[in-house]
Amino acid sequence: MGASPTAARSARWVAAGILLSRIAGLVRERAIAHYLGVSIYSDVVRAALRMPNVLQNLLGEGTLSASFIPVYAELVESGQDEEAGRVAGAVFGLLVALAGGLALIGIFLAPVLVSVFTPGFEGERRELTIAAVRIIFPMAGVLVLSAWALGILNSHRRFFVSYVAPVAWNAAIIATLVVFGAKRSPAGLVIALAWGALVGGVLQFAVQLPWVFSLERRLRVSLSTQLAGVRETLRNAGPAIAGRGVVQLSGYIDTFLASLISGGALALLGYAQTLYMLPVSLFGMSVAAAELPELSRERSRAEAALRQRVDGALTRVAFFIIPSIVGYLALGDVIVAALYQTGDFSADDTFVTHLVLGGYTLGLFASTATRLYSSAFFALHDTRTPAMVAGARVVIAAVVGAGLMFALEQVVVRGYPLGVLGLVLGTSLAAWVEWILLRRALRGRLGPVGANRTALLKVLVSAGVAAACARALDYALPPMHPIPTAAAVLSLYVVVFVLGGALLGLEQARRYLWWRR
Repeated sequence: MGASPTAARSARWVAAGILLSRIAGLVRERAIAHYLGVSIYSDVVRAALRMPNVLQNLLGEGTLSASFIPVYAELVESGQDEEAGRVAGAVFGLLVALAGGLALIGIFLAPVLVSVFTPGFEGERRELTIAAVRIIFPMAGVLVLSAWALGILNSHRRFFVSYVAPVAWNAAIIATLVVFGAKRSPAGLVIALAWGALVGGVLQFAVQLPWVFSLERRLRVSLSTQLAGVRETLRNAGPAIAGRGVVQLSGYIDTFLASLISGGALALLGYAQTLYMLPVSLFGMSVAAAELPELSRERSRAEAALRQRVDGALTRVAFFIIPSIVGYLALGDVIVAALYQTGDFSADDTFVTHLVLGGYTLGLFASTATRLYSSAFFALHDTRTPAMVAGARVVIAAVVGAGLMFALEQVVVRGYPLGVLGLVLGTSLAAWVEWILLRRALRGRLGPVGANRTALLKVLVSAGVAAACARALDYALPPMHPIPTAAAVLSLYVVVFVLGGALLGLEQARRYLWWRR
């Protein structure tokens, strides 16, 4: 079953917004790489941005998508506008109180948090991280409110603004780096970046408010927990927060472990993860975000209809995720060089970052599919199952990742110990375990679910042929700057993939052939 016109159009708007925000994020990462390279200062930036994100991850988009959007979307769909405004206002008030209180606690406990989550940080690296965390904690609280605005807009089928809003956050950081990059020491630049991130968080929330106020004219801010919709949101939020908590714990475990090994490990994780998350966000999150309100509106339909919707979404996502996997594995060095190889980021840094990216890529399909499976459970008002499965994933990632990390730390390639590669291999294995468990649980609710296998094989063949052609071109090209090299190689990859898919009968590929429109 294909996507409904509304869901397909919504997914395109989500993808467009995410694409622009991710492009801005890539520019941000290039700026960080240029000014800080793979150094203890880029380690500080990664750690300082991750620690306060506990607020954003526990109370932000993931939790609100599971608890608030299904309730609010149903109220809007049923015409209960007054009740919807009161529920939205009460959720906003509760988020302000909770996020604000936790942000203050985080500011005061910054030294403790740094000691707990990055025990390997000492001296300047530790003190600088504490200072940056204290600035960034309020930013995370504001981004929670930005996620609330996203929930309002998504429920009204206004997707683009909420997903393009992070461009403002990225732009503030980029501007800070450009203005102060040549004027301050690396330590001073880290502090300036933290202030830029805080300003960017405020901008990200502010740009959404005009649309929120125009769509939700009956908004009544309060702290009430007596409304039925608020009580249901809070009931659903508990397991959702637990699920997000274990996911957040996984990120902190990675930070904890990476701080114990060679300097620059956190920076390598950050550079590789930015690229890894690009297809997850563009193709997994866009479809999942667009489908969730529709599934929430229609959950009373037959289970067969819901299953077909999930199957269709998985097949659409696979058309983009499989070539992303093949491209990262076969051409990742070209991509990394074009994006990061500037200033203090060397060719050796490119090589090792590609290795780490390859480790992440092994779990890319599973990570993307589980987002769709989780959305199906959220639409069924089941937040417990994804939370329990996420807990199992965290345990596996930590145990396997730690074992591989310490084993591979003894292996040195181009001057870099490969312990960080062990961490990401554990993450990829755990992603596949989560995929298996969620798929099995969803089958128990809806029956057999999965993407069209014939379509998957055709996509894989097309991507493989395209990668071989693109790699051959890379070898044939004369030495030149990484950016034009990547432009030529990746353009050929995309063209051959689309043509190959069209020849094999993939309808999604044929849509990109202008002469067939």
